[in-house]
Amino acid sequence: MRPRVTIVIPFYNCGYVNQALQSALEQSYDPLEIIVVDDGSTIHRELLQPYLPYIYYLGKANGGTASALNQGIRHASGEYIAWLSSDDTFHKDKINNQISFMIEQSAYISHTNFNLINQYSQITSQRAGAVFSTVQEFYRCFLEGNPVNGCTVMFKKELFAQIGLFNELLAYTHDLDMWYRVMLAGYAFPYLNEVLVNYRWHDGMGTQKHRHAVEQEYLITQARHRISFTELLN
Repeated sequence: MRPRVTIVIPFYNCGYVNQALQSALEQSYDPLEIIVVDDGSTIHRELLQPYLPYIYYLGKANGGTASALNQGIRHASGEYIAWLSSDDTFHKDKINNQISFMIEQSAYISHTNFNLINQYSQITSQRAGAVFSTVQEFYRCFLEGNPVNGCTVMFKKELFAQIGLFNELLAYTHDLDMWYRVMLAGYAFPYLNEVLVNYRWHDGMGTQKHRHAVEQEYLITQARHRISFTELLN
């Protein structure tokens, strides 16, 4: 019997959420569960209405992406969990291909390649994910940046019992903090070099609107893990 996969979609005032939901519903894989966590939205909630019979809707007070992800993870019935931002979309074989890859690799976490799209869903850059020739080269990249796109990541739910959930005190770098914790705990982080996600770059995204705050928090998160991670490289 194939393992159940839960797609968690954090949602906050996003006008693209219907496109994210449509891509989740069109997945070629089954069994599948879709959880939308409404993080205190005040607009665009009507876009969810046509999809309510097919999803699990969880509402909560606004607390940020990490808190919305954690809420979804806690309620997930899937053995595996995929994160889909409300402004991005999955290719139809995303779940199918990645779950097969993870089972083959005996992986607790993995990530994939992706395309960049704009506000009109037009592809602006193909195969935008970084490709590394060795694991050490992948690790070294974390000393300079974050090479993993969160919406390409799939987790085995069991992983969170081992290393904990996302850090809700981090507004922007909860993903980077999680990747550091995964690798420092000794888990492999294999890469499926297939384009399975469309990552939308637009003016309304948090990394654009709050660039300075993102940069400051990034430096703090990196500094917190730098010594331990440098030891891992040696």
